[in-house]
Amino acid sequence: MTMLDAKLSRPLEGGASYSLRHRLLRVLWGVTWALLAAWTPPPLRRWRAFLLRRFGAKIATTASIYGSARIWYPPNLTVGAFATIGPGATVYCADKIILEDHAIVSQGAQLCGAGHDIEDPAFQTVAKPIVIGRRAWVAAEAFVGPGVTIGEGAVLGARGCAFRNLEAWTVYGGNPARALKLRKIRFPANEETVFSRS
Repeated sequence: MTMLDAKLSRPLEGGASYSLRHRLLRVLWGVTWALLAAWTPPPLRRWRAFLLRRFGAKIATTASIYGSARIWYPPNLTVGAFATIGPGATVYCADKIILEDHAIVSQGAQLCGAGHDIEDPAFQTVAKPIVIGRRAWVAAEAFVGPGVTIGEGAVLGARGCAFRNLEAWTVYGGNPARALKLRKIRFPANEETVFSRS
């Protein structure tokens, strides 16, 4: 167990929330990313993916993760084919965070996989997984909270905040995010509209 019992470790008094091994791996990861990846130009996505894999992440060969993105704990990250984590995005993967194929997390967006039990006097850290579905888009500076699943093809608009699951092929905006309309993908007349929710 990497997360410590707050009643024993007392993080509000300066104690740790995670095990020593977990913290040491994060320090090593942070130094590695800063020295070998954070400054690299966008075309070097394969190199950045290689580094993430070396630290336990599951990254598709066609995925794109920008150097200025901040990945908190690589072993909890899975990124599918042609998925993107944009510049300045924060991926706080205290629990599993999964980007399915073709998912996009845009610049400055935050995926926050943990919070605190506000009714616990010790302020226990509580982590929950996040899933960004296939072809979903988390737009610029949007926030996705712990335990949220963004459905296939859903859109969370710029600076929107999702604290609950978002339905597939639906566009959301605001804080908290509210459904605005259905999303439909327009194809040329000779092709079927295969991505839409009726």
